[in-house]
Amino acid sequence: MKENVILVGASGRVGCMVAPAMHVVLQGRAQGDPTDAQHLNWDPLSGARALRDWIQRYGSVKTMLVLAGVTPGEGRDLSLNTAIADACLQAAKEAGIARVLLASTSAVYGLGDGQPFAETAPCNPVNDYGRAKLVMEQACDAWRSNTLEICCLRIGNVAGADALLLNIARSQAGAPVTIDTFEDARGPLRSYIGPASLASVLETLAHHPAALPPCLNIAAPEAIAMEALADAAEHPWTPRAGANEAFQKILLDCRLLCTLHSFTPSDSRPAVMITQWKSTLSK
Repeated sequence: MKENVILVGASGRVGCMVAPAMHVVLQGRAQGDPTDAQHLNWDPLSGARALRDWIQRYGSVKTMLVLAGVTPGEGRDLSLNTAIADACLQAAKEAGIARVLLASTSAVYGLGDGQPFAETAPCNPVNDYGRAKLVMEQACDAWRSNTLEICCLRIGNVAGADALLLNIARSQAGAPVTIDTFEDARGPLRSYIGPASLASVLETLAHHPAALPPCLNIAAPEAIAMEALADAAEHPWTPRAGANEAFQKILLDCRLLCTLHSFTPSDSRPAVMITQWKSTLSK
């Protein structure tokens, strides 16, 4: 029998999308959230007691998966990403949880030169979110030990939690969305993953028998064009020419991930990502 995996941030945007496809204990901290064999009412910033009590009652936890965090937005304190990570790592240490998977972002890399970023690439984030997540990653170094393994997940675009599909979801029926285009009349090329594919990857990593690397790129193996995603969604779009060429190709090298998780060709297909996204809208 697999040991328990606790998903911290189950009520967040990505957490809500992946949780239904995973075998995890759902963490919540709202008033009225239950605590039972499948749920943990726990605020990581309040200390580890509720987590330790749950483990004593329901059994050991192999992995803590932390998708909780602060995303970009006016007035949001992005430094809380490090505070949340520190609190979860402290709790994992106290509770005897050996592995923590901590959501970071591909934005830690910055723009680059159009070549896919490997995990060994220099990090030069160009926005506040990327900088805040890089600080969070760096804070993990002090927590790593023989008894606490930490893998920072540098997640690319998750279909349905990305700007394009969020704009499509919010647009009025038939109203086109705008996609920036470049000198070749093509749109941005990005590393994407569908929510069901992401859930499968997270399950693999949570239960992987050997040690994981300190950081890991998370996306489907093949990059996709954003206009192809809009076309797969059967939603009209309008090109906006003249975009900065530096923004056309921001890609992840996922060869290391592919040694740990078995993808299928369909995981990289825009139509499959759209199907996975739409299936989350009804849950």
